[in-house]
Order: sequence, then structure tokens, then C-alpha cells
Amino acid sequence: MPDIRLAFAPDNLLGLIIGEEMLKDPVVKYQLLLKINNASISQLTRDGLFRVLAAEISKLFHYDRFSINLYDPDTGELTYFATAAGITPKEISEKKRPLEKGSVAQLVIQSRKPVFIYDLSQNPQLATAKWMVKAGLNSTLAYPMIVRDRVLGSIHFAFRKVPPNIYELREFLDDLSAQIALSVDNMLSYNKLKGDIENLEREKRFLLDSSDPSYQYSKDNFYYASQCITNIMRDIEIVAGTDAAVLITGETGTGKGHLARHIHNLSLRKDHLFVKVNCAALTPTLIESELFGHARGAFTGAESRRIGRFEMADKGTIFLDEIGELPMSVQVKLLQVLQEKTFERVGESTPLSVDIRIIAASNQDLKLKMQEKAFRSDLFYRLNTFHISIPPLRGRIEDIPLLVRCFTTKYAGKMRRPEVRFTPSAIEALCNYPWPGNVRELENVIERLIILRAGTVISRDDINHILQTSEATEGSRVLTKDEMEKKHIERALMQCNGMVGGLRGAAQLLGMKRTTLQYRMKKLGIDPSRFLRITERKMLPPEQADDLSGFLD
Repeated sequence: MPDIRLAFAPDNLLGLIIGEEMLKDPVVKYQLLLKINNASISQLTRDGLFRVLAAEISKLFHYDRFSINLYDPDTGELTYFATAAGITPKEISEKKRPLEKGSVAQLVIQSRKPVFIYDLSQNPQLATAKWMVKAGLNSTLAYPMIVRDRVLGSIHFAFRKVPPNIYELREFLDDLSAQIALSVDNMLSYNKLKGDIENLEREKRFLLDSSDPSYQYSKDNFYYASQCITNIMRDIEIVAGTDAAVLITGETGTGKGHLARHIHNLSLRKDHLFVKVNCAALTPTLIESELFGHARGAFTGAESRRIGRFEMADKGTIFLDEIGELPMSVQVKLLQVLQEKTFERVGESTPLSVDIRIIAASNQDLKLKMQEKAFRSDLFYRLNTFHISIPPLRGRIEDIPLLVRCFTTKYAGKMRRPEVRFTPSAIEALCNYPWPGNVRELENVIERLIILRAGTVISRDDINHILQTSEATEGSRVLTKDEMEKKHIERALMQCNGMVGGLRGAAQLLGMKRTTLQYRMKKLGIDPSRFLRITERKMLPPEQADDLSGFLD
């Protein structure tokens, strides 16, 4: 501890409001402390509690500055409990600062004992002492706040002139500082409990709003027979127990969200929230607010503070679905969260720490988006710590019969209807279909069969009919120009069995050049191999079975 010179100057005295005899009387001392306690016990905010303490203490003795510091042992930082009362040296920051920048507070917190300096000018080695002298403060009494052997921070009284009866005042402040420490600890504990309850309510509302009533976690929910999915599940078992970021890629309907939730439920974070964010569904103007929250008045319509999805997912997992749709401005902020584990609400400048695991998913080619400057490469490599690529359903046809059986049982039981039965030719028809909508499309088809044909035998013709009906039904939503063009090209590819060029290719059918069609397919994210029927694949020579480029072009 640095040498602290305690220079008592008896000619610089200021009268106390409470007298020496009052300070010595234990009954009076108890009554004074009880009065302060009764005044502060109903205060539930930092500012409210501090104002009451400052006002009540000023009735007992005069001070020129009163302040309370909070100490965070995890970060080694000090912060004001509330704005100080009285003289405020401009050099002493009210923001978070390292403990060593506290000088007097550092001595108190590290020694866990009071520090009394009667002549601050004799201690130039303390930065805060110099600043206090500069502001006209010449002496200070500082006390540690210790509750249950834990240092909460420090309490400081500073004076222009050393008070009379200083030794009696020091004894009184010993008891008063213990009382203040309890009041501060109670208020902080109350607000933490209140915050925990609000978080639980918020989590409950989020789960009720976003939960899928048909989803119940179980490893048995994952139906697969193929070796490729077996390998993926083995890899998931390995990565789930870590906090590594995971990037899941695959076409729409392959089950990316299902695997993300599976990873969460196998992880050490399974007792906390799994927060799903559909990046493509967020309004561009409000996407930052949804992800990071906002302060009251941050923008028009922000009538109250909002907790964002990242803050909600603290200690849990956040799943960013369709991450390729994030605007570049939000990608920068997301990268900051990954690197620093902190973020700021919209309209606020105070960093918030967050402990989350990020799982991202995309049905787009993110490397292509990087080349087009639509996705940050540094963010991609941060997210791509562990990559899982889910093959389309047509690439694992051995899963189809199992999925058909499981979905049949599931929806028959759910609707309390008899199961349908499939002829071998019906199963073959299902296996030969390219399934552009993947597992989700297959599940919808089985559900429709249970509704329309419960208890009957399903033939190949039944399958062909329902698949054609499914393709013809687009629903009531008006498609965009790109969506209409994409559907048109996909139908042509399906009719041409996935061939792009040649006399029997989609380019010929659509009346355009092969290169033009390839350009449009690349822009719209269409993979022609999705429409290659299994029967056609079997007809390929062995040397082309794994490389379809010659067949498709």
C-alpha cells in the first residue's frame, strides 16, 4: 500500500450537526441508523436510494462530497452506484474504469479496511487525491462495502475542511457504512431478482409465441437410414458439447432448424433458451432492434425499452436461420458480438455482455455471396467454425421409405385416423420424385394423404396425382417476378429430367440459350441436379454416376 500521510489540521474545523456526546451515546446512534434505514428501505432504484442516503446523512453532518463506488471483481472495474452528491472533480470519470484508476477506492477495496486522509495535498502519488484538491476538497474518509465477506465497493466522504470530533465521526461512519452496504446489497439483490423474474416471463412469452406445437424433442424424432445422415449425427454428437459456432447449409426443407435444435439439446446450454431468428422474415428497418433491442425513444414508435433476441438468448443458443439475408450493416454488428461477446441496444451506448452460442443456417451459397460482396468474408469464417452440409432428400433416397412410414404413423395418430398403406410401386414413385421441397414437402404429402385417403391402399397413380396437384397449388400469395421465373424454370427442369442443354434440355424447351439459362439459374439459386430423377441417374454410365456435369449441360 502506498505511504498515506494523515495530516490533521486542527485550525481547519467545521461544526458538526450532531454533537460529540450524541455520537458516543449507543441509543442515539442506534436511532440515527434506524432512521436512515427506514428512509432507504422503500427505495428500489439506484438513484432513489442514493438521493435518500445523501439527504438523510446531510441532516447528521456536513460533507462536501458523497459518493458510492461499485466494484466488479470479474472485470476489475469500478462504476458509480449513482451520480455523486456535492462537488464533482471533472477528472473523475462517472463511467466504468479500471480499479487502478480509482486511487483511494483501490486502497480501500484491496485492503478491505477504511482509509482516512486528512490532508490530500500530502498524497500527490494518488491521482484522485490531486483532482480532489484541485476541486477544493482537502480531506476524505473512505470505507469498504463488505457484505457476507464480499466487497461490493467503497463509500467516500470528502470535505473542504476536516470536521471536528473527527474520531467520533469515524466510529459512527464505521456503523453507517455497514448499514449503507446492506441497503445497497438488498437493493441490488431485489433488482436482480426482479430482472430474473422479468426474464422468465419474457422467455415464457417467447416460447409460447414461437414454439412449434408439433415439436417435442427426442432423438427418436430424427428418422434416417442413410449413411450420410448417420455421419452427420455422429459429428453433431462431437460438436454439441462445445461452444463452437456451427454453420448448417442445405436446401429449403432439409431440416436445418431441426438439427440446430438437436445440437442445443445435446449441449451444456440445454437448460437455457433456444432462440430462433428467421433473418429473411425480419423487416430491414427494424432488424437491429429485433436482434439487439432498443432503448425507449430510440426511434419513432419505441415507446418502451425492448429486449433483443441476443440478450434473450444469454447463456443459451441463438439460431440465425437464413443468415445470408442479413444486411451488411447488421453483419458488422454480428461480427462484433462474435468477437467481443458484447453489443449495444439501438439508442444506447452502454455495452452489454452476452454469453451465447451461435448456430447459423442458409440455403444460399454464402461463398458466392462473398464474391458478390453481399456477405462479409470475416463473418463467414467466424460462423464456419464447424460446417454441416445436409444433402437434399433426392441424394439420400434410402431415407424416403423410412420417412414415409414414420410420417404416416405420426399423422394418423395425430388425427386419430387409420393409416394408409403404400404399394411397392407407390414407394418407388416417391423415391423417383426429385422432391424440390425436400423432407418438408414429403411430410406435407403424407399429411394430405392421411386427410384424403385414410385407411386405403395408395398406388403409383395416387402418388403421381397428388404430386401433380401439389405442384399446381401455389396458394393465395402473389408471387414476385423472380419467384414466378424460378418456378417456371424449375418446372422446365423437372420436365426435362434435370437436363439444361441439348435437344431434350430445358433451354430448348424454354426457347433460350443454354448460357442464358445457366446465368438465370445461378442468379435465382437453382441447382439443376435437384430435378434429376433417380431412374435417369441409374441409366448413367458408371463414370458419370458421381459427376453429372456432362449430363446436365
